[in-house]
Amino acid sequence: MRVLYLISCMTFVWGTASFAQVTPPEASDTFLKGRPYSPNADRAYPERVFFGDTHVHTGLSADAGGGGTRLMPRDAYRFARGEQVTSNTGQPVKLFRPFDFYMITDHSDAMGAITDIISGAPNILADKQGREFHNAFNAFNAFNAFNAFNAFNAFNAFNAFNAGGEEALRAMQQLIASFAQGTVSPALNYQPGNPAFATVWGDLIDAAEEFNAPGVFTTFIAFEWTSLVEGNNLHRNVILRDGPEIARKILPYTTTPPIGSPNPRDLYAWLENFEDTTGGDALAIAHNGNLSNGWVFSLVDDFAEGKPPLDRAYAEARSKWEPLYEWSQIKGDGEAHPFLSTEDEFADYETWDFGNLDASIPKESEMLEGEYARSGLLRGLALQAELGVNPYKFGASAATDTHTGLSAVAEDNFFGKHTAYEPSGERASHIGKTFSDGDVAYYGWGYSAAGLTAVWARENTRTSIFDAMERREAYGTTGPRMSVRFFGGDYSEEVIARRDLARIGYSGGVPMGGDIAVEEGEAPDFLVYALRDPVGANLDRIQIIKGWIDAETGEKQEKVYDVAWGGDRTPDENGNLTAVGSTVDLSIPSWTNTIGASELGTVWTDPDFDPSELAFYYARVIEIPTPRWTAYDAIKFGVEMGSDVPMITQERAYTSPIWYTPRN
Repeated sequence: MRVLYLISCMTFVWGTASFAQVTPPEASDTFLKGRPYSPNADRAYPERVFFGDTHVHTGLSADAGGGGTRLMPRDAYRFARGEQVTSNTGQPVKLFRPFDFYMITDHSDAMGAITDIISGAPNILADKQGREFHNAFNAFNAFNAFNAFNAFNAFNAFNAFNAGGEEALRAMQQLIASFAQGTVSPALNYQPGNPAFATVWGDLIDAAEEFNAPGVFTTFIAFEWTSLVEGNNLHRNVILRDGPEIARKILPYTTTPPIGSPNPRDLYAWLENFEDTTGGDALAIAHNGNLSNGWVFSLVDDFAEGKPPLDRAYAEARSKWEPLYEWSQIKGDGEAHPFLSTEDEFADYETWDFGNLDASIPKESEMLEGEYARSGLLRGLALQAELGVNPYKFGASAATDTHTGLSAVAEDNFFGKHTAYEPSGERASHIGKTFSDGDVAYYGWGYSAAGLTAVWARENTRTSIFDAMERREAYGTTGPRMSVRFFGGDYSEEVIARRDLARIGYSGGVPMGGDIAVEEGEAPDFLVYALRDPVGANLDRIQIIKGWIDAETGEKQEKVYDVAWGGDRTPDENGNLTAVGSTVDLSIPSWTNTIGASELGTVWTDPDFDPSELAFYYARVIEIPTPRWTAYDAIKFGVEMGSDVPMITQERAYTSPIWYTPRN
């Protein structure tokens, strides 16, 4: 009866913007006992939400610089803190709101090599092969490196660089691999041990320090470790908590042997050594796994001979070093897939499932379970039951993975993934990649304008924000800056009428990213609250997604619960909620906030709780329909989009999960 009562009350109280008018209970001696009168006094919990981008590339990255990106780290920082800049294609661009925090994660392999080759840095021009590379790039509109690469028995990069595609990075990696064979000059080997590589890293540190303004705009020193095995995307963004005094003691880890390695175990060993030798603190965030062909959440060691099952050592290392995972970004959304989550009507969102990163191996259905956040979390529970440690116990983040130096993800201000996808009338129909047989893997319209990472922290500083990420008190959004709180513990229904929900949440349980404990015979309560982006769309609904391991069968299970929603809607006899409707006018394009709710929230108790089963819970907040970036392009450029091009989206946020482990 409790759940039915909550649903009926929620529709009346939370289903409209009138929630703020609900009168809190009167203060009493009992209520104030042990607490100061001021609700803000002695407040020890994180009370502010900060938004940032954890995955940004500038011209220093081989695939960005080779594809025409000329914006460098300082340009990216200026843009992120709110200044107007000129894009790589000569267009003025500015954010509506600056970011709170920001990190540039240029690829560590060959970091800065492409920039120095194109610009003709002294160390490049002083080398015979360096001069030939420089001349080849600049003789063909600065992109065509066909002759240079082909001459040194490396990868044919003509199409890659000319199209601005990510194959450019693959080309550069293969070029780097040829250094070991002695066929390419060491002067071009931008890896640890090359003075030029150290210079690039030092300048990145300097740029981050120049723009770091604690309390206003926080920058992090970071890089991307870009493992690409058989075309499968295993990239990780490595983020340092500390400043230059620590960062200057190391050089970024790379993937090219013998100095580097593409094996995540070796990255974890490098991180361990980094902390042990420098006294610093670091973490890694795995790239959205939808282009990994099942490797990101694999059940076996793909790097070991015979591919044996994962062991406890791997589980412990991954759990330690990867507290967050990238749930959404420009190259598609990675929360769930409709093939895996057949009962989830919102699972097919910005889905990328054509194959691996370079489209060399098409996707097969059995790969999908090892690629998506929800199925990865479920695999983590299964491995925990087997190994005693959950390697896939990660929180939620989202990012852009922009390769233009511009984190412009608003649907009406989307500047694309690569320079070739900066605003133009042709970018939606541009062919992104093709398979070996010539079939198109995806078109430009498939890119998603996403995403952002939000953290709950005490202050806008490196220490506070990093610590929030490390404890998984973070969530990802596909672009909007909605505020979302999610707690698990012991909460009464009445608390939802109060306004100090954060204090209640922390005092009665754990926040997102935590582990819940329950009293014997009790089911856990979850307190969830969401407030729309102040300049964004109203909210359609809040859902809680539960995943668990069936105690009898050992099978992985999942279920989506609608727990709060806007408008005068009632679930049907099967518990399904009707669609919120749409106010989108594609002729403008725009929408109105005459449906949905500005804020939603509830206390929800798991009606199917079994104390003997491993489980996780996370919240998904969905906005009402709004125009997609393709709709804005259609009007701004006067182009007609094909019938297969999505024009409307429902933006969303994903919280980090809360886990439950049986006491025995």
